[in-house]
Amino acid sequence: MSDDTARFTNMANAIRALSMDAVQAANSGHPGMPMGMADVATVLWNDYLKFDPKAPDWADRDRFVLSAGHGSMLIYSLLHLSGYEQPTLEDIRNFRQLGSPCAGHPENFLLPGVEATTGPLGQGLAMAVGMAMAERHLNSQFGDELVDHRTWVVAGDGCLMEGINHEAIGIAGHLKLGRLIVLWDDNDITIDGKVSLSSSEDIPARYRATGWHVAECDGHDPASIRKAIDEAVAETGKPSLVRCTTIIGKGAPNKQGTSATHGAPLGEDEIAAARKELGWDHGPFEVPDDIRANWLATGTRGATARAEWQERLDASKQKAEFTRRMAGDLPSGDKAARAFAKWLESAEKVATRKASENALEILNPLVPEMVGGSADLTGSNNTKAGGITAFTADDYSGRYVYYGIREFGMSAAMNGMALHGGIIPYGGTFLIFTDYARGAIRLSALQEARVVYVMTHDSIGLGEDGPTHQPIEHLQSLRAMPNVLVMRPADRVETAECWQIAIAQKDRPSVIALSRQGLPQVRNSPDEGMLSEKGGYRLKRAGNKRRVILIATGSEVSLALECAEQLEKQGVGADVVSMVCTELFDEQDAAYKEDVLPNVGPEEILRVSIEAGTTFGWERYTMANGLNFGIDRFGASAPASDLFKKFGLTADQIVPKIISKLND
Repeated sequence: MSDDTARFTNMANAIRALSMDAVQAANSGHPGMPMGMADVATVLWNDYLKFDPKAPDWADRDRFVLSAGHGSMLIYSLLHLSGYEQPTLEDIRNFRQLGSPCAGHPENFLLPGVEATTGPLGQGLAMAVGMAMAERHLNSQFGDELVDHRTWVVAGDGCLMEGINHEAIGIAGHLKLGRLIVLWDDNDITIDGKVSLSSSEDIPARYRATGWHVAECDGHDPASIRKAIDEAVAETGKPSLVRCTTIIGKGAPNKQGTSATHGAPLGEDEIAAARKELGWDHGPFEVPDDIRANWLATGTRGATARAEWQERLDASKQKAEFTRRMAGDLPSGDKAARAFAKWLESAEKVATRKASENALEILNPLVPEMVGGSADLTGSNNTKAGGITAFTADDYSGRYVYYGIREFGMSAAMNGMALHGGIIPYGGTFLIFTDYARGAIRLSALQEARVVYVMTHDSIGLGEDGPTHQPIEHLQSLRAMPNVLVMRPADRVETAECWQIAIAQKDRPSVIALSRQGLPQVRNSPDEGMLSEKGGYRLKRAGNKRRVILIATGSEVSLALECAEQLEKQGVGADVVSMVCTELFDEQDAAYKEDVLPNVGPEEILRVSIEAGTTFGWERYTMANGLNFGIDRFGASAPASDLFKKFGLTADQIVPKIISKLND
């Protein structure tokens, strides 16, 4: 064996040894994939990947996404061996244990160098599409001098089976993202056994059909791996899939090539046999100094590249703007606030989806990092505004993406853009179709990604499209998701406030739920300030002695005002609270919440919620003896006004029930 071959083999075997040792110590995990892809990863890290362990957040680094996140020990081994500050060897010893950053699946918020939280298969690849889009867009803005990197993905058979894979590769192929390279771990094994148990697709043909370049290699032959990657790198006009034929659990003589290595420890006997098979004469978690030195050397190429890049950045006239965008800071100035303040000078009845478009007319020219889009509902979501043009394969400088009917793919791509940095992505569809996008919305929240979901047609108010399109449980189900701002504005003023709040969130996504039907303007006092930032606020104070607090959102706020007017005429004092965002309201201090929703017995003040969706969960604000008006069944197909009457959401139907409750 030549010195170069021995060096490479030992480096790859270090990954295998750390992976099987960590999984065995945890008695939990997936050793097979990292052992099978160790050779491919060693070639990538040693010869191609642009990174600097001393600067994990370097803006022009290559992005590496382990889409097959169950094989997390692959990336933990790579980060540790190549010189990242974390994970330490102790972290790896505590793989999957409480407090260790080496979680069961890679988490972007635990370890620098982990670009995206992966685990739900296919989403890593889909987020990588967004990263590649971000790279091309920022390149068009700042040039090769500041933005010139690739996005690499390791994906398994499961990633390629998931439905989101089809959406993601369709977007990438259409946009000709030539700097996106997917390394497919083609080991022909799933947890159940051979892939042939469940699939007989011609995957390379499918990728070619969507506009991808496909290369193939023996995933255990360094020369073959390099040849295939070189071919992918040379193909600048198409994204590339590199089919790496591998043996899962490579090195475990009795279990390699079988599902036994997929999702369980190898066992002490098999690990001992693997050490013998691999010629690895070192104890658990031991990496000899010479092998560690070879791994540490992989980062020197990147350190040089980063230093040269820093010189270019320091000399660039665009340094301040580039640095601002990558830091996620909004442009300075109050032009947007002053423009929106003028909306308070006059009242206008408008659908909040239209108000959103009007807000974007102001924001998009002022915030150049905003990149919008829609899942084939541009004319309904009103998301193309402010003079932005299309992002296409011919013009990556555009700021509007036509995603097609791909709600899940769109949402995952936006996650990738946000994680890449330098872009604030927003995208639209109907609120009902959060069902398609939910997995990606959840990862937005988990990854603390600044993504804005523009969800229109937010209730039965959309009318004739009927039950399939009318969201019922969706607002509350999204509110149940941690770290998401769910905002439902009542008029154009609140809509503008919601947009300003959303783009200011550096560490969480926002859902802005917008109406199809026109809504009256309920705010017109110029001295009120941005009331929506409190989440919920008193829109109307009781005239008579307060006996009722009406809590409403969105299109039902004006209905609550109608109810309050009728109650006041009957001598019943009623506050109206616009609950724009329950999450923000819950974050306020106790004194503020006590002022808006006094903590007194229900016999003194009756709390009433009004929302054209499920009543589930509203009792947390109305208390057990409050009243909750909503819809606890599916909708119907009819004009909006008829539907609100059918479901009892009119003042004439609500007020008598409130009076009856007060008189009980």
